[in-house]
Amino acid sequence: MIESMDIEHYSLVERARIHAALGDPARLAIVDALTLGDASPGEIAHALDMPTNLVAHHVKVLTDAGLVVRGRSEGDRRRTYLRLRPAALSALAPPPLAAAHRVVFVCTHNSARSQLAAALWKRRTNGDAASAGTRPAPRVHPRAVAVAHRHALDLDPAGTAHVDDVVRDDDLVIAVCDNAHEELTGPVRPRLHWSVPDPARVDTDEAFEAAYADLADRVDRVAPHTAATSPDAHAPAPTIHGRHP
Repeated sequence: MIESMDIEHYSLVERARIHAALGDPARLAIVDALTLGDASPGEIAHALDMPTNLVAHHVKVLTDAGLVVRGRSEGDRRRTYLRLRPAALSALAPPPLAAAHRVVFVCTHNSARSQLAAALWKRRTNGDAASAGTRPAPRVHPRAVAVAHRHALDLDPAGTAHVDDVVRDDDLVIAVCDNAHEELTGPVRPRLHWSVPDPARVDTDEAFEAAYADLADRVDRVAPHTAATSPDAHAPAPTIHGRHP
């Protein structure tokens, strides 16, 4: 049984055990039933219309995986109640990235994807972010400036830069371009790679909106797993096409 309540201490084997325990529909139904409150095995059997011996088997699997704990009733002292351990469910998520003071997004020309990603990261996390290119263009693409304006992001039309002038040793580098990911080596090797299609190849407003939506989704997925955020990291995310990501 998993003893630690700290998700950083869960090994891959322990996390795999939790995934396996949840892979059975009956056990997932038991976890769902315990999400909002505790219940006895008999109450679970009644609620799910399941034989008590089958409930006992599934509860043992969930207990061995560290998802459920048993507690003795303070009333009749004979009844057992089952309680879900939320920390074990949290362990299903990947472990956090190493702490970084700043996130730097890199693409080839630093004219669209990396610019939008850095602006989105600042908005989503209130943390420090920058952008750069392996072969920076003289200006930010006008359609990138336009899509940023539509979503209330601030981009400097002339604010492009080369990776050598931006990236520091303690940065978390994220390549948002296949070319940049494959070109960068050595000290500026990207920690993460987001294969976002280049909207400039299509050069339509729709292509830039699609790139924006892709980047916004990725920022929202990665931000909770990095320490490169401020205490206000849970501020509302930007709206994408009338909805919140």
